[in-house]
Amino acid sequence: MFLIDKEKNEAISLSKKTFQELEFKERKHLQEWISKNTDILGERLLIIQKEFAGFDDTKERLDLLALDENGNLVIIENKLDDSGRDVVWQSLKYASYCSSLTKNDIKDIFQKYLDLQGKSDHSEKLICDFLDIEDFSEVELNSDDQRIIMIAANFRKEVTSTAMWLLDHNIKIKCIKVTPYELGGQILLDTEQIIPIIDAEDYLIKIANKKQEELINREKKQTRHTVRLDFWTQVLQEMNEKSDLYKNVSPSKDNWLSCGCGYTGLAYSFVVTGNYARIELWINRGTQEENKEIFDNIYTYKEKLESSFGDKFDWQRRDDGKASRIAYWLRDVNVFNEEDWPQMIDFLTSNMIKFEKTMKGILKEVFQK
Repeated sequence: MFLIDKEKNEAISLSKKTFQELEFKERKHLQEWISKNTDILGERLLIIQKEFAGFDDTKERLDLLALDENGNLVIIENKLDDSGRDVVWQSLKYASYCSSLTKNDIKDIFQKYLDLQGKSDHSEKLICDFLDIEDFSEVELNSDDQRIIMIAANFRKEVTSTAMWLLDHNIKIKCIKVTPYELGGQILLDTEQIIPIIDAEDYLIKIANKKQEELINREKKQTRHTVRLDFWTQVLQEMNEKSDLYKNVSPSKDNWLSCGCGYTGLAYSFVVTGNYARIELWINRGTQEENKEIFDNIYTYKEKLESSFGDKFDWQRRDDGKASRIAYWLRDVNVFNEEDWPQMIDFLTSNMIKFEKTMKGILKEVFQK
């Protein structure tokens, strides 16, 4: 690593160090750095436990347990200057132990972690906030395979070779190399994802997703995902007969389905759960301040919009979150009850068409300001 001196127009070599030289410890330092800033691992994660030992008939402890933005459990094993030979085996054991954790198990594990830290937060709310889901009943946790992240200053060849083989066999594993440097008494930390290579990661994920789709099709199980796929298929068939708004959208296993509205970061969305159906304009563009400004500008047209639509909207500025929404609801319907589908489909399609027409001119005025 080099420091650029702009005045002298030269690159100055930084002094590469080992964690041992700097007297850094695995748990006291590296583990704490990760738990306080998961950007070290190259992604946004929610740490839900440290030194997790909740495994039956074993005293083993995994370093960090986290959730990713898809609700998958992430097993994090951190080493210092050397990964050791057994880190892959340890990680796989912990992943297998965690595979049986239920949604309530995970919620309780996280709550214990918060309580030990002396925090008054509730695990359900923090998980919902992290996943950007309103209702905890709609949260799905640990429904996919568990992920593994290993972090160390150096990885032995047997470790990287095994990690590559596991990756090729659809085990979600990542290796992060960390290197400390010293400059004038300050310590700098460089991180590098070495497995999978970042440029190839999207391709590998697509291949893994394709395999997963094929597996779901073979099993043909009527799960929550397949119920939603069937529901969205019918919604899109109905919608495409009435409008081209969702013409290029495919059915999804999620509880929401979105399409663009012509402005970056804004989308029209259908949302369904076991309790309601909703249409909305979702505003998630740039910074939090920019989103709130767009919302406030649209809000100045509130009376005109609601008069044109013929009913009141639910205006959610969501000051505690980055995004905002403008919504219209149908309560007391359940996507997992097929008897409710005709009412829900008619509500979603007819109101979304009217909603989009109502918003179109106003959005144009807002973005021309």
